[in-house]
Order: sequence, then structure tokens, then C-alpha cells
Amino acid sequence: MFTLDPQLAADTLTLGDFPLCRLLLMNDAQYPWFILVPRREEVSEVFQLDPADQHLLWQESVALAEKLKDLFAADKLNLATLGNVVAQLHMHVIVRRRGDAAWPAPVWGRHPAVAYREDQIAVIRDKLRMVLGDEFSFAEQQA
Repeated sequence: MFTLDPQLAADTLTLGDFPLCRLLLMNDAQYPWFILVPRREEVSEVFQLDPADQHLLWQESVALAEKLKDLFAADKLNLATLGNVVAQLHMHVIVRRRGDAAWPAPVWGRHPAVAYREDQIAVIRDKLRMVLGDEFSFAEQQA
């Protein structure tokens, strides 16, 4: 049974599910910052996934990044699995733009988070609905 790490749950908004991963939005309006979490128990490293899930994680990450690049006019997309604070395997997919609050430095710990307003979340959901196919199942609205 899949359980989301409490720290990820506290810091993010749930958007929905791909076949393998739960899609989260980091609750920081300074950056379009998404997180993919494979819905597998007790996995902290990519190599702990079976080969089919490793492939699916990469497919979902790349497909999401490609869609986000156009949706949010990214100058650069950052994809990373760090897990120094949260051990549960998760892939960060962060839209970066020249002139964003941390550019060109990493976003981690640069500035205090600025929570999304509900209207901003609605806009992101609407944008994602336009580009994510049938393989994505949206979660119920979450504030």
C-alpha cells in the first residue's frame, strides 16, 4: 500500500496520478515545481525499482518536463532525485526561468516558500488538463 512521506504531503499539493507516479505541486508559487513520486512502498533509490518501473519513471519524468517547458515558457528544466531530507524516492521537475527568484542558483533553500493562492492552483490545473493525456488521472481539488 502506497503512503506519501509526511514531509512531501505537508509541502505539496496533490494533482493526480500517472500510471506509476503521483504528481505533486510544491506549494511555492515562485517556481512551477512539480514532484513525481513512484507509488511503490519502501523505495528510496531508482535502482530499487524493477526495470519496467525504472523505465516508466523516466518516461513520465521526460513527458512531464516536455509539456511543462512549453506550458510555462521554461528557459531550463531541472530534473533531480536527491532525497537528502525525504528518503522516499521522488523526482523533482522544476521549471526555471532567467530572472526567477533563485536564477541561476538551485531553488532549494534560497528563499522562503510563497504559498499558491487557489486561483493560481486552478490555472495550473487548467493548463495541465490541456496537455496531459488519458494516462493521467486528476485528483479531487485540494486547497
